Amino acid sequence: MSMKPTIGITMGDASGIGPEVIIKSLKSESIRKVCNPLIIGDTKVIKKVTTLIGTKLDIDSIDEIGKADFKRDTLTVLDLDNIPLQKLKIGEIDEISANASLEYIKKGVELALHKEIQALVTAPVSKEAISKTGVKFSGHTELLARLTNTRHFAMMFVSPELKVVLATIHVPLKKVKGLINKEHLLTIFRLTNRALIKNFGINHPHIGVCGLNPHAGEGGVFGKEEKEEIRPAICSARDLGIDIDGPYPADTLFYKTRQGEFDVVVAMYHDQGLIPIKLLSFSKAVNVTLGLSIIRTSPSHGVAFDIAYKNKASPESMIEAITLAAKLKG
Repeated sequence: MSMKPTIGITMGDASGIGPEVIIKSLKSESIRKVCNPLIIGDTKVIKKVTTLIGTKLDIDSIDEIGKADFKRDTLTVLDLDNIPLQKLKIGEIDEISANASLEYIKKGVELALHKEIQALVTAPVSKEAISKTGVKFSGHTELLARLTNTRHFAMMFVSPELKVVLATIHVPLKKVKGLINKEHLLTIFRLTNRALIKNFGINHPHIGVCGLNPHAGEGGVFGKEEKEEIRPAICSARDLGIDIDGPYPADTLFYKTRQGEFDVVVAMYHDQGLIPIKLLSFSKAVNVTLGLSIIRTSPSHGVAFDIAYKNKASPESMIEAITLAAKLKG
C-alpha cells in the first residue's frame, strides 16, 4: 500500500483557470512523488480542458474514493457530475459554476474529516459569482471554518521569501480598526505559534507583529491601537511563553523578516500582508488556513476569467500548494 498522502484538489470555478492549473500541475513528476492527487470536480470539464491544452493524460473517472488507484500518467477524478457542459459560460460569472464549486468544497471537507484524504487543496472560486447565487460567502477560509465547526482560525500565506498571518481577513478597511482588540490578537498569536511548531516543525518560532497605523502609531501621535490593544496582546502572548515582538512599522518589519530576524509576520489587515508577499513571490505564494481540524492549502491567485481556457495560466502556485499540503504535519 502506498504511504504517500492522498490530497484532494477541488476543481474550483469551472469558468475560470482552476481546471487548467490543476491539470498542468498533475503533469509534474514532483507532485506524483509526494502524494496521490485526487481531483474533486467534474470529469466532463477536465476532459474538455485536457484536450484544449493538449495534455496526454488518461482520465480515471470514479464515483467514490475507494475506487481510486492513482495510476501514473492518469488524472483521477472524483466526479460530482454537476456541470452541464453545453451551458457552461467560460471566462465569466456563471451561477452553474458557482454552485458546483461550493459542492466540491463541501465534498472535500467531508472526505478530509473522515480521513479519506490527508489534506485538501482548493482551486480558486469567484466570491462575486457565489454571492450572486444568494449564498452569503466571503471566502474559502470562512466557509471551511463553518464546515469544520472551527471557532478560531486565521489565514497564513507561505512563500520562499516570507510567511505572513492576517489578523483580519475579508473585511472593508473601515471596519479593521474595530476588530483590532487584545483578545482577538492573542488568539491569532496563539494560532500562529502553534501552527509553526506543529505544522511547520519550527520548534522555537519568533513572531513579528505589525502596527496598524503609520510608524506603528508613533507613540500615539498617529493612533492609539498599538498602545491600547496590540502591545497588551503581545505582552499577554509573552506571558504564555510565545517569542513575539512588536508592534513594528510594517515598512521595516517585512524587511527584517526577510533578513531572517523573524519566522513570520502578523499583519493587521489584508493588503498590509498580501502586498509584500505577492510582490516577492506572486507565483509561488500559498494560502494556508490555520486552526482547522484538517490541512488546507490553496494557490494565492484568483479565477482569472480573462485567461480562462486559453492555455495561458501558470500552474506554479498550484504546484506549490499541493507540495506544501503533502509536507505539512497534521
